[in-house]
Amino acid sequence: MNTFEVDPLQDPRWRGFVEGHRSASVFHRAEWLQALKNAYGYKPMAVSLCPPDSPLTNAVVFCEIRSSLTGKRIVSLPFSDHCEPLVENADEAGPLLDNIKSRVKQKNWKYVEIRPLSLSPWQEKISTITSTYCLHRLDLRCSEEQLIRGFHKDYRKVRRAERESLRYQEGASENLLEQFYRLFVLTRRKHHLPPQPLRWFRSLISSFGRDLKIRIALKNDTPIASILTLSHRKTMTYKYGCSDAKFQNLGGTVFLLRKTIIEARAEGFEEFDMGRSDIENQGLIRFKEHWGATRSSLNYLRYPIEFVAPERKWALWIVRHLISATPDSSLIKLGSLLYRHIG
Repeated sequence: MNTFEVDPLQDPRWRGFVEGHRSASVFHRAEWLQALKNAYGYKPMAVSLCPPDSPLTNAVVFCEIRSSLTGKRIVSLPFSDHCEPLVENADEAGPLLDNIKSRVKQKNWKYVEIRPLSLSPWQEKISTITSTYCLHRLDLRCSEEQLIRGFHKDYRKVRRAERESLRYQEGASENLLEQFYRLFVLTRRKHHLPPQPLRWFRSLISSFGRDLKIRIALKNDTPIASILTLSHRKTMTYKYGCSDAKFQNLGGTVFLLRKTIIEARAEGFEEFDMGRSDIENQGLIRFKEHWGATRSSLNYLRYPIEFVAPERKWALWIVRHLISATPDSSLIKLGSLLYRHIG
């Protein structure tokens, strides 16, 4: 079968294709791809079996990452929890993946990575599972009473939030973004990681408009927790969450999620995507399952097999202690420098 290259940012067919395909998610949207390009300089591309003069019914979208630090590679898609290749049947999968694999050989790329929601039929063509995560999604196709009944019975933090009279703000203004980002830097430091650059979040806001929302819980005038959600069709995606550990006992994150989930159902959303979790992070997994979310396995596939260097615990120890001692301004600069090389 012949394959054709598609530019998802320029081809007028792309937006309608993503809007209409049953397996498309927020990560396929031109808005997400534009944000990746604006913030990190990645070049979004797609391959399809559909000629330029015919309707678009299938495609695999990816970004070419060119890094002097981490090498050249193809990822579908960077910083995306999942990105299902969009096909109508298994017969379309082979030619599309063969085309992408041939690019790896021709251009001497390190590897191609895809992040499908399910292994079949992709594992037949790319047999190496390199990373496995847990994905949690909450079904909102029920009554509000049934939805709340599925929440964990321990509402102490919610009741505490109500007693403390936490205030709530939402939107996508520069002021809310600054409050969110201060909490985000605190949370990344807690996990010994630099934050993603502020320009990434500005790019998301610029691209998504009303389909992006920042929600903040405040104690008096102090922001204590925040989440950022993205919406596509009938799915709301909980993409980022952060908080100030000094106010953890007030239950700010629980307060925000409870309000967001209930409102999402009331607004007609049918699914609340809570994102991926590392398998080792049992605390986060339990937290998501306490909302009644269903767990599934999320496997990333690579071709060819990449050599993985043995873990150097002494190096991780040094990095963690360096981050702990690094001031916020330097930590932000570090994230701005590094993330385009990670993808």
